[in-house]
Amino acid sequence: MIDIAANWAAVRGRVDEACRQAGRNPAEVTVLPVSKTFGPEVVRAALALGLNRLGENKVQEIREKSAALAGEAIDWVVIGHLQTNKAKDVARLASEVQSLDRLELAEALQRRLEAENRALDVLVQVKTAREETKHGLEAADLPGFLERLRGFPRLRVQGLMTLATLSEDAGEVRACFRHLRELRDQCAAQGHALPRLSMGMSGDFPLAIAEGATEVRIGTAIFGHRSYPVA
Repeated sequence: MIDIAANWAAVRGRVDEACRQAGRNPAEVTVLPVSKTFGPEVVRAALALGLNRLGENKVQEIREKSAALAGEAIDWVVIGHLQTNKAKDVARLASEVQSLDRLELAEALQRRLEAENRALDVLVQVKTAREETKHGLEAADLPGFLERLRGFPRLRVQGLMTLATLSEDAGEVRACFRHLRELRDQCAAQGHALPRLSMGMSGDFPLAIAEGATEVRIGTAIFGHRSYPVA
């Protein structure tokens, strides 16, 4: 049996300790619980702990869980690669997108948000890892992309997101996070307010916190593996 309450307390404790090790205030770092692949019963368990802001990779899962949990106040955060044909559901159901990485997606979201008379917080996903399978805007394209986003008033740009390279080399992983922070600082000097850095997951979040993460995305360490029942 997975005890989500105990896992959540342990994760928050580890995040707080990583902040102290990095000389940072733990209040500066938010944990985004990632409920991808878990069903409504797990989401209900999270809600009972006051965790009502949840990350999901697939829009289809948000749609299905929203229907099953109708009436619950949940802020769904899209963290996976997003296809433009999913913009309609995102504009209707999500509170935030952390994987904005191309102009056509911004255009699709803007159109759908106008139709819904809504606005959406967004983070720009930047590719800092060496793997070809990782999505994200190329770092060199970030300043120009941010300028273009000024023309999309329904998209409230809050910061940047990245996925580090999958490696046992802590230095290589940390370099991805450092790169994102440096990009943020460079863009801030050009007049772009980007207070949030979403980076770090269950296996590497202490490194991300050391490099300035303001949010870490944690799934397995809180919810366990999909095959286990929930306490």
